[in-house]
Amino acid sequence: MNHQETRGFSAMWRGLGYLLGSLSTAVVALFALPVLIVPTATRAWASWHRRRADRLLLCPRSDPVRCGTWRVLAWLCTHIMTSLAFGVVVALCAGNAVATAVTVPLWWALPAGTRAGGFAAGVPLSGWGTALTLGTAQAVVFAALTYWLVPPLARLHARICGVLLSPSATESLARRVETLAETRADAMKAHGAELRRIERDLHDGAQARLVAIAMRLGVAREVLSEDPQTVARLLEEAHESTEEAMAELRAVIRTIYPPILADRGLAGALAALGARSAIDTTLDIGNLGTIPAAVEAVAYFTIAEALTNAAKHSRATQINVRVARDDDRLSIEVTDDGVGGADETLGTGIAGIRRRVLALDGTTRIHSPGGGPTAITVSLACGS
Repeated sequence: MNHQETRGFSAMWRGLGYLLGSLSTAVVALFALPVLIVPTATRAWASWHRRRADRLLLCPRSDPVRCGTWRVLAWLCTHIMTSLAFGVVVALCAGNAVATAVTVPLWWALPAGTRAGGFAAGVPLSGWGTALTLGTAQAVVFAALTYWLVPPLARLHARICGVLLSPSATESLARRVETLAETRADAMKAHGAELRRIERDLHDGAQARLVAIAMRLGVAREVLSEDPQTVARLLEEAHESTEEAMAELRAVIRTIYPPILADRGLAGALAALGARSAIDTTLDIGNLGTIPAAVEAVAYFTIAEALTNAAKHSRATQINVRVARDDDRLSIEVTDDGVGGADETLGTGIAGIRRRVLALDGTTRIHSPGGGPTAITVSLACGS
């Protein structure tokens, strides 16, 4: 059996399970219509079915259904009709194929009154010859019908589900506007928090040291001619404080835009991050081209935070970082082989990653089931 045949049988079995499952839910829906008329119940029911359809079509996992109530109700009616129609056809084909394959070898044991039917209704199966010939032909025909009909019917059913449960252009635009408003609000909050952090770092660090330096220099000027030793000590202290203030200023600047990005570019900066990582880190960086400085900074901090999180919480032994550019989108994926279970509500730094990405209207997806692995996927617009 070649690879194409294997895929064909896999598609048949998946489609068969999908259509028979849809047939079952359609029957349930007929008896549960009073409950499903409630919008909340119908929407949850529809979301579950669309996830089933997405899995069959090998599409990424979809968000909960957000389209209008009338579209959900239209889907419910269509789902019942198409599931009953497709499901009955598939059940007849598959059921006859299985029933024939089982009963033909047992033909001799069947009661005499039931040994009729065969491939054509009313043809008496008077002996092993006709039983094997007509029975085998019937099994082959129905098996072939099942093999060829099930995958396209299942895909058609899944596509109908996706079309009906996808938001209209107006609903998509409204949702996009709502998302942008939320993103803008989050970006403003993140920007304000960042400014307050920078102000606090400067006030508590470099500014305090500069004040101390000014005081020492003032005292040194007053005793310049009277106590040279005190002047020398004050100047030495002022010099040390100046170096410390410069170090703190450089630290603050690094949190805004790491100098290594200006020196080496994003690829070089990420190589340095990987080399400093406490866990063995593999980098896969494509041809990134020219990327805006703000996007470079967010990408750098995202990967830095992800590596730090993995070192602190994951108990991983290997981290893979992949950075690629597809037209005007920069995609980042950081995966580790750790224990999983990452929760951004526990202060693991994921919330900070999400805020930075949202500030540039990007998207963040976290997949971290218990037992691992953990995958952080970020997409950023990087068009000029």
